[in-house]
Amino acid sequence: MPRRALSFLIAAGVVLLDRLTKLAIDRLVPLWQTHQVIPGFFNIVHMENAGAAFSLFAGIASGWRRFFLIASSAIAAALLSAVLWRDGARPVGSRTLRAGLALILGGAVGNLYDRAIPGTVTDFIELYLGSFHWPAFNVADSAITLGAALVLLDMLIATRPPGTTSPAQKG
Repeated sequence: MPRRALSFLIAAGVVLLDRLTKLAIDRLVPLWQTHQVIPGFFNIVHMENAGAAFSLFAGIASGWRRFFLIASSAIAAALLSAVLWRDGARPVGSRTLRAGLALILGGAVGNLYDRAIPGTVTDFIELYLGSFHWPAFNVADSAITLGAALVLLDMLIATRPPGTTSPAQKG
C-alpha cells in the first residue's frame, strides 16, 4: 500500500473509532455519570469538555474560545495533511514518524469535529491511582498522545550518531 494511502487510512481509522466510541458514550452513559470498571484504576465517565486538553481555555468567553480551538485544530490538521501528502510523493521520514503524524492528524480531526459540530468534546476514559487522577480523555486524545510519543521516538532514533547502537540493540 502506498505511504500516502496508509497514512490517511490510519488517520481515518482514528476518526472513525473516535466517533463510534463518542456516539456510544453519548447514547449509553448519562452525562456526568461514572461507571467503575477497575476499582482504584479505571472508570468510564461521560464528560463534555468545552476547552482544550485538561479543560485548558474552558474559562474563556465561549465565542472566542470556540473560534480559537476550531481554528487551531483546523490549522494543525491542514499542516499535518500537507506533510503526509508530500511524504507520499517524496519520503520525508521513517515509518515511525509517518505513523505518529497520522495518529496526531486523526486525533486532531476527531476533536475538531466535536468542537465544530456539537461545540464540546466528549471525554469518557478516566484513569486514577490512589490520589493521582488523570483528567478524562477520549480516543482522539489517546491517538494524539501516542502519535506524539512516536514522533519523539523517531527524533531520538534519527539524532543518534552514525555507528552507535540503541540500548535495545546492545542487549
